Amino acid sequence: MNEILSDAGLDKIFREARTHSVWRDEAVSDVLLEAVYDLAKMGPTTMNSCPMRVAFLRSKEAKEKLRPCLSEGNVDKTMAAPVTAIIAYDLAFYEQFPKLAPHRDGAKTFGGKETLIQETVLRNGSLQGAYFIIAARALGLDCGPMSGFKRAKVDETFFAGTTWRSNFLCNLGHGDPAALRPRGDRLDFDEACQLL
Repeated sequence: MNEILSDAGLDKIFREARTHSVWRDEAVSDVLLEAVYDLAKMGPTTMNSCPMRVAFLRSKEAKEKLRPCLSEGNVDKTMAAPVTAIIAYDLAFYEQFPKLAPHRDGAKTFGGKETLIQETVLRNGSLQGAYFIIAARALGLDCGPMSGFKRAKVDETFFAGTTWRSNFLCNLGHGDPAALRPRGDRLDFDEACQLL
C-alpha cells in the first residue's frame, strides 16, 4: 500500500492533466462513468458522510435543460462535451448513516442543525468532487470543472423536490490537446506552505 505511483501515473493525474474546454467527438460509456464514481466514492469524508451526489447529463435533452443555467462563456464547451456531471451534495446525507456509519445516530448529530449540515456538505461534497476529478483522470478521461452557472436555476431544473443541491459542474470526455492554452502558474512550496 505504500508504493509510490509511477511518474507516468502522477503525470496523468496531476502534472500533465489539464482543464479542457474543447472536446473530441468520442462517447463516454455508462460503464466508465460508473467506474469513475466507484473510485471517487472511496475517498475519506467526515464520519463517512459521503454527501456527494452526481447527475450525469448525456442526452441532448438534458444538455438543453442545462443551457439556460450556464454563464455565457461556458455554453459552447458544455454543449460540446460528451458528458456534463453536476457534482451535487445531499442535504439529507445523514439519512444514509444506517448504511454508511451505523455506529452513529445521524439524525441526532445533524437533524435540524442547518449550519452544521451546510458546513459538512460543502466541505465533504467538495472533497468528493476533487476525488471525482482525480478518478476520472486516472481512468483516462479529461475534465473541465467549472463554477460559472446559476446554482439556484440548476437546482430548480434538476433537483426540485429533492434534498440535492449543486456544487459545481464538470465536463467529461476526451479533450483536444491542440486547443489547450499554456498552463497557468502555481505557487511554490515556500509561497503557500509553512513548516511549523
